[in-house]
Amino acid sequence: MTETITRRAGGRAARREARSNPLAANLRPVHPGQEGGTYRPLSQVQMDRIHHAVLDALEQIGLADAPPSGVAYLTGAGAILGSDGRIRFPRALIEDTIARANRSMTLFGRDPKHDMLLQGNRVHYGTAGAAVHLVDVHNRTYRECTVQDLHDAARIADQLDNIHFVQRPMVCRDIVDNREMDLNTLYACCAGTTKHVGVSFTEPGFVADAMQMLHLIAGGEDKWRERPFVSNSNCFVVPPMKFATESCLVMEECIRGGMPVLLLSAGQAGATAPAPIAGAIVQATAECLAGLVYVNAIKPGFPAIFGTWPFVSDLRTGAMSGGSGEQALLTAGCAQMHKYYGLPGGAAAGIADAKLPDMQAGWEQATSNVMAGLSGLNMVYEAAGMHASLLGFCLESLILGDDLIGQALRCTRGIEVDEDTLSLEVIRATCIGGPGHFLGAEQTLSRMQTDYLYPCLANRSSPKEWDELGKPDLIAKATEKKEKILSERASARFDPVTDAEIRERFKIHLPA
Repeated sequence: MTETITRRAGGRAARREARSNPLAANLRPVHPGQEGGTYRPLSQVQMDRIHHAVLDALEQIGLADAPPSGVAYLTGAGAILGSDGRIRFPRALIEDTIARANRSMTLFGRDPKHDMLLQGNRVHYGTAGAAVHLVDVHNRTYRECTVQDLHDAARIADQLDNIHFVQRPMVCRDIVDNREMDLNTLYACCAGTTKHVGVSFTEPGFVADAMQMLHLIAGGEDKWRERPFVSNSNCFVVPPMKFATESCLVMEECIRGGMPVLLLSAGQAGATAPAPIAGAIVQATAECLAGLVYVNAIKPGFPAIFGTWPFVSDLRTGAMSGGSGEQALLTAGCAQMHKYYGLPGGAAAGIADAKLPDMQAGWEQATSNVMAGLSGLNMVYEAAGMHASLLGFCLESLILGDDLIGQALRCTRGIEVDEDTLSLEVIRATCIGGPGHFLGAEQTLSRMQTDYLYPCLANRSSPKEWDELGKPDLIAKATEKKEKILSERASARFDPVTDAEIRERFKIHLPA
């Protein structure tokens, strides 16, 4: 059918007004859980070879330093404790564990609209990193992070459409006591956002206190267990191929408390993992499969994220290089191995080695974020705000990252090809008796919001317009947005009764 190009002015004005209104979530050009998976750096043969190397590593090398309780769980499941103290995993045990593991899980938000279904190639971006410094972009300096900084980050992330979850991006360096730090981290994040939150615990004894706080926030233990809105980011291994004893005990407590677990293996290629990218993937995959056996030995089918997080070293210095192309390849390769096993997974992307949100940071963050999305990584951690290879977190960069991740999600969405998008009849109507351009075509106007994503802060004006606007600066605009968000009442704040009860039981460092 030939599309009519000419339209009445009144209809045009009405449609323009309609387009100025916010789109319904299902009509937005990008959304949480966007399907990726079109980029595959590894062939099927290469993945098979990695898998067999992983099985050999687990069966022949195994892992050391499991706590006594871990030894009991693992050997009870069929692992073998050697005379050298290492636990080795028969192939049949690994294959059986993969078959019975949780293959589709939901990470809940306090607000159900933020629930994330982790399966297949569904992609979600969020924060993480545990930086010890906050980046001051205006003074171009770094200072130690505070609990207020962490709370501010959660509040800002809560207002950013393309930040889908908030895992702790900073350490509260102003709280010396580890128990108080862990509990205030939990409070600061949960009071700042209704999106899913990820935290860590220093000692297993702190988990019970955290559970008490979460039960208060949720309205009871039963409601918490029904919709656990916080997960435990757990570095259960010390690469290469050793269990982290204390973290394993934390993991056991979290599983008992109903808190989903991120099994995090964070070796560094060339330092604590092999220098070749394939070797780093082998080690990380082996370590996470060992963790998966551990989790399922405690509670079969318990929700666990397959967290292969190998990082890259600059081999000239040995320093970490999270902004490298090799890091982007590592992350994409790990995402493929998650799909190989059919397991919900997460890895790191979006890290900048740059110290400030400059051009270097832009290319570093974009490269790995785009490749992570295209590879279908379920949980893209550290996707915004991280600088200096995880040493610094920047609130302005978090805000700019929302725009950057939006573009990464649009790349992830890809190109739809159907009768409408092929546009043959629109081309015909435009070229034969039409205006000779597509600017006013109904198809153009109807798709300008659903197919095209427009940045919130990035400037696309001409040099003349840019000059007339006072030469707006990107960092200044991000700072303005930061200050606006933080000047308003946080929508995630707890009700006064709940907040008072939390403060009565725990020493909360944030002002009421």
